[in-house]
Amino acid sequence: MLHRSHEHILSESDDERMLSRYLLRPSILRAPHSSPSGYRLPPTISQLLSSTNAPVNTDTTTTVSGWIKSIRKQKNVSFAVVTDGSSDQGLQAVLLKNKGQDEEDSVLKKLTNGAAVRLTGKLVKSPGSGQSHELVVDEKQPDSIVVLGECDPETYPIQKKALTNEYLRDNAHLRARTSQIAAMLRLRDNLTHRIGSWFSSQGFVAANTPILTGNDAEGAGEAFRLALMDLAHPAAESPSPTPSEEFFSHPAFLTVSHQLHLEALATALSRVYTLSPCFRAEPSATRRHLAEFWMLEAEWAFLEQGNDVRGVCRFVEAMLRNVAGSLVTNDSDMECLWRGNPNSGNLESLQKTFGQKDWWTCMTYTEAVKELEGAGVKFEYAPKWGKALQSEHERWLAETLVKGPVFVTDYPVDLKPFYMRLNDDGKTVACFDLLVPHIGELVGGSVREERFDILRENMSKAGLVEGGAYQWYEDLRKYGGAPHAGFGMGFERLIGWVGGIENIRECVPMPRWSGRLLL
Repeated sequence: MLHRSHEHILSESDDERMLSRYLLRPSILRAPHSSPSGYRLPPTISQLLSSTNAPVNTDTTTTVSGWIKSIRKQKNVSFAVVTDGSSDQGLQAVLLKNKGQDEEDSVLKKLTNGAAVRLTGKLVKSPGSGQSHELVVDEKQPDSIVVLGECDPETYPIQKKALTNEYLRDNAHLRARTSQIAAMLRLRDNLTHRIGSWFSSQGFVAANTPILTGNDAEGAGEAFRLALMDLAHPAAESPSPTPSEEFFSHPAFLTVSHQLHLEALATALSRVYTLSPCFRAEPSATRRHLAEFWMLEAEWAFLEQGNDVRGVCRFVEAMLRNVAGSLVTNDSDMECLWRGNPNSGNLESLQKTFGQKDWWTCMTYTEAVKELEGAGVKFEYAPKWGKALQSEHERWLAETLVKGPVFVTDYPVDLKPFYMRLNDDGKTVACFDLLVPHIGELVGGSVREERFDILRENMSKAGLVEGGAYQWYEDLRKYGGAPHAGFGMGFERLIGWVGGIENIRECVPMPRWSGRLLL
């Protein structure tokens, strides 16, 4: 076809002519790789330094692109640390000055903290400690130093000096350039991949559940309700009024939990999970709460025992140990995240927690209340059976009594939502909270009520039967319902626990909370 005559091409259909013109184009316009599946971007700095094939002390040149993290200029040589965000360490570049060039005209003058650059030189073994390689760049060589984006050092908000968290929150669009936030983002990515791999190994299917919903799974009245906006163009002579009808014909909300939809999918796929955003209109501005956050939620059917809540606890513990256990001892970002943390001594304790051979402590709510009542501590809220555990109670149980993670199971029925399975005592439900030091509640879950009559009675008490909005949830029990369980875990809380991060606002790229929405 490449050698067909132009006369033949003119006689072809439009589609054939288009294909022929494409095939006749010079190959330089097409991808230079052997096949589309072989296309690769240039290696990141982290990939380059970890590659056993990296050129060392040869005539081969290496090109890296990134931002200048720090620079130290001397008379004949400058030392710059360049990072592209792929690792905390970055790469040191040794910049050899062109002695025959006026300093005012030198490109080195434009190299400041924050500037984007492309450097080409020789990757050699570093004679200094703390790094394996460095890039030697000779300014005399053409295009060895290219400034891709200048950065004014006088006005650049991210200076080398210590910056407070509040200052960085005000500059949320730039704070990922700091070592701490960049390390947190890499930790999020690492944990996300590990979660996906582990659930896949357990036979789970990743599901994309709705963000918009007509259900409030928690029933706490903290959902954001959607409202129509006046979308008329401002140039119109008489803008139309905002429609009074609901867009979906009934009220719609941003989801507070994906649980109910996962339950529906679990009746078909057996094992499902999602890692998705959730929203809660909480006025609380504590270090543990966000208005927009991410939740890991899972549901699976066919429990061996209908009320085996401790089996669910063991599943959660196995997940956490496999997903996060090796990170706290082997991940390169841990040192960066825990550096300067007032609770830095807790890293060793965390490593022991994940390394211990025995299962983590598990106690019932009743046992926990007895321990609290006999603690000899004057709590702000006196512990009492039938009352919710407060943050101070959770901290004491995890940090003082157990000194590690603790599962608290079988809470009073009046404290929990309608979907949790009623225990044989008629007073408690088969549920649990996982409490961990310095974080509080990390995971919450339960065996779900699969018995139709009991579920319907619970829903009636909660006012969910009238109107039929939850008829579909009842159907899940009527048509082949099976014993099943599930849990939800705040992803940012896991980041804080593993990374030793005090405030949940530093566990998410762009935090949103009551009274605050930047970007």
